[in-house]
Amino acid sequence: MPAVGSIIGLTDGLPWASMPERSDDLALIRDAVAALCSRYDDSYWAACDSEHRFPWDFYHDMAAAGWIGIAIPAEFGGGGRGILEAAAVLEEVAASGAATNGASAIHMSIFGMQPVIRHGSDELRARVLPAVAVGTLHVAFGVTEPDAGTDTSRITTRAELHGDHYVVNGRKVWTSKALEADRILLLTRTTPIERCRKPTDGMTLLLVDKHSPGVGVVPIPKMGRNAVASCETTYDDVMVPVADRVGEEGQGFRYLIDGLNAERVLIAAEAIGIGRVALARAVAYAKERVVFGRPIGQNQGIAFPLAEAHAKLHAAHLVVQEAARLVDAGVPCGEQANLAKYLAAEAGFFAADRAVQTLGGFGYASEYHVERYFREARLMRIAPISQELVLSYVAEHVLGLPRSY
Repeated sequence: MPAVGSIIGLTDGLPWASMPERSDDLALIRDAVAALCSRYDDSYWAACDSEHRFPWDFYHDMAAAGWIGIAIPAEFGGGGRGILEAAAVLEEVAASGAATNGASAIHMSIFGMQPVIRHGSDELRARVLPAVAVGTLHVAFGVTEPDAGTDTSRITTRAELHGDHYVVNGRKVWTSKALEADRILLLTRTTPIERCRKPTDGMTLLLVDKHSPGVGVVPIPKMGRNAVASCETTYDDVMVPVADRVGEEGQGFRYLIDGLNAERVLIAAEAIGIGRVALARAVAYAKERVVFGRPIGQNQGIAFPLAEAHAKLHAAHLVVQEAARLVDAGVPCGEQANLAKYLAAEAGFFAADRAVQTLGGFGYASEYHVERYFREARLMRIAPISQELVLSYVAEHVLGLPRSY
């Protein structure tokens, strides 16, 4: 079995290195991120996960290298690049063995700021984005509620305008990184749904100061990705200045879509990264593990599923690239972003599952890390949207079938 920390070299040694994009500067981004991530081996990430410890050293290194601000415009101190480049960064982070513990430490600052970048006032962008770009201002994303779930139009977190500020009351769940966050991009309802022409009207995005009186944060115990907590957040008469509103009142859901499509693409890239590192570890084990006088990788029962995992990852990668380019072009891409998330989540989980199977009993042991990849890859099939809802979207909006819900 290869030594811990050598997995980056293993992934480069697979045919993955021949992807067409390696002729342009995405290759330089990938190589630079992989080199930085090589300082943090599987033992580091396993410890962060088991101790529920945020990876501060890794976070500060990524911030100092400029990767956290890669998709923030240069005029606000960012890298001025797009979701395509951000996806490359996060895929390499996940593929280093950091998986979602590493990616989630930084991706909120990337996709979560897209509505602010595109729709925030000049004053708000100038005040917030430079600090996000250098990593000194942490952000979280507050959308999901206990009773509304993915039916976002049914949120009940309420923001009422009182002069120059809003008063917010409500509750959110699965607000990742809320413990560390300074600001939470919060979706609220400012007009009751029964007074709206469409259910998605009347919602407003506010950039809430997490340190304001009335904001509460409680971590939710969960199966994996424990270096970055997912939290229940509560808002009890929280005052938010009108200056911290993103765009116009009542247009929050439309603005949110800009962040959600980017989120789906970035999550898809992370799923591919997890699949890559799981596959690399399984391939290395299959070459070295000798049973009945031959390496187990010589057996088609082992070799064929691993080859299939590579095929699925390769195909999903191409769809992610397509979706990322469309997000950056600012054109409607609901189909592509959703398909990227769906296919990458399936491919990443398949690779992680086959890695556990290839290692057998050792695959179930924490020492070999593939059980951690498995747990984190499983998350991608339910978050940020379930596979079933993606299929429902495709059935209705792409195939033209009757709405199922």
